[in-house]
Amino acid sequence: MNYAESLPWTLESLDFSRIEIQRVRQNEDLFFLLCSASFVESGSDLYTHNLVDHFAGDEELQTWLSQHWEHEELQHGRALAAYVKTVWPEFNWDRGFASFWNEYGAMCTNEQLETSRGLELAARCVVETGTACLYRALNDITDEPVLKQLTGHIKSDEVRHFKHFYQHYRLYREREGFGRYKVFRVILRRVNEVKSEDGDVALRHVFNQCYPQHKDNVAEFRRITGRAQALLRRNIPAEMTVKMLLKPLDLPSRLQDALQKPLAKIAEKLFLH
Repeated sequence: MNYAESLPWTLESLDFSRIEIQRVRQNEDLFFLLCSASFVESGSDLYTHNLVDHFAGDEELQTWLSQHWEHEELQHGRALAAYVKTVWPEFNWDRGFASFWNEYGAMCTNEQLETSRGLELAARCVVETGTACLYRALNDITDEPVLKQLTGHIKSDEVRHFKHFYQHYRLYREREGFGRYKVFRVILRRVNEVKSEDGDVALRHVFNQCYPQHKDNVAEFRRITGRAQALLRRNIPAEMTVKMLLKPLDLPSRLQDALQKPLAKIAEKLFLH
């Protein structure tokens, strides 16, 4: 089957000529968030290949990763890049991405994956939580119709990806027999990695491209990108984030309710990039 025929939406279904540029053109914070997201999404093929290798022998999961997940993630990157190039044509996206990938690509190795397949699937649930809630927040932030449509599509994809990883996680949890404590440690570790590795690296390369005179100036980087981070934090879908983060723990409902507020603070770290 042609993978494109199975995509829930396509790049061609978005009419970039309809973008109301005046609604977003002056919003530098939104630009930083969209461009950094486009960088990370556009590198999906490498970490897909790492995951395919990691799950050698699991033909069902490998097929889904290579025939569905990878293509949908790369489409996210292409669509976001096309949007950025349309609204901010003066930004050299290709040069910025090449610089980003030179650093980030070297970080995406099989050694970064959990040795336990089940715990790696728990980690994937954390990553999909972060992306689903990121695009939900971006969808709430913008009133530009094409971006509203695009972020809505991506958010729905990421929620569906979460569900798929979670289904396979449950199968491996039964096979491997690990407990909640190990899962919780993976969740905490991956939340911190999402912040420090993915978004922060991407934001820095967007910043370096926009402000070459301030390259390696940490204070200026934090000052400018801090505004984008604050915009995102104000729009975090807290309830959605916490529920998705807790799901792999499979907690009794009373305990889950008790953990909602403390974990809301942890969940914020997913958006501090």
